[in-house]
Amino acid sequence: MDMTLEPLYKIKVTCANCENEFETSRVRPSLKKAYRTDTDFCGYYKNENPDFYVVRVCPECGFASTENSVESLNERQKSDFRTKISSRWVQRDFGEHRSLGDALETYKLALLCAQTIREKERIIASLLHHIAWLYRYQGNEKQEKRFLAHCLDSYIRVYEVEGVGANDARLLYLIGEINRRLGRYNEAVQWFSRVIQDKKIVDSAMIRASREQWTAVREQMKAEKMALPEETGSM
Repeated sequence: MDMTLEPLYKIKVTCANCENEFETSRVRPSLKKAYRTDTDFCGYYKNENPDFYVVRVCPECGFASTENSVESLNERQKSDFRTKISSRWVQRDFGEHRSLGDALETYKLALLCAQTIREKERIIASLLHHIAWLYRYQGNEKQEKRFLAHCLDSYIRVYEVEGVGANDARLLYLIGEINRRLGRYNEAVQWFSRVIQDKKIVDSAMIRASREQWTAVREQMKAEKMALPEETGSM
């Protein structure tokens, strides 16, 4: 008798738009350990990738969201969603195993839904970032960079709207790291320096990561014979 644990399990979700209850799959918490993680937190998994299952798609109306999304839509949001998305939705069920292609489809649908209902900028930024990761898994560098650039704009809007508290070192670090990945080295240095120098920030892991990536940027700039940034205080 095979006692191997199925990697996926089902949860019930109530659609924020049409209130239909449906089932969607998640990866068991015990199997969520990545064997490798990129410097912008993109994880690599031996078996099922839990990121493939973040988006929940209602098979009835097509509303796609994550567990951090709004719990129910107001009348205006429902109307906008109906006009732009639901009226064209062909019923599909994403509740079972998902391929990389399925995951990409669910994220793009979630992004469209989030933009249509004017969801919080943080959620939009996260969806854009995940889409970039999916293209990275595919080895599609052009599309990965395209979505990283959109994601960067979105993270900067989050910073401009919400400001930064003691817990937002990760946001500042990500803005620096995505700039670095896009070859915008001077901007990357500025954002990493903020994490390192802001006395309100006490997240030692993010401070350490920012120091490491600040050094990596300097090495890249040296290799490309670019003028180096000023030394950051207290490095």
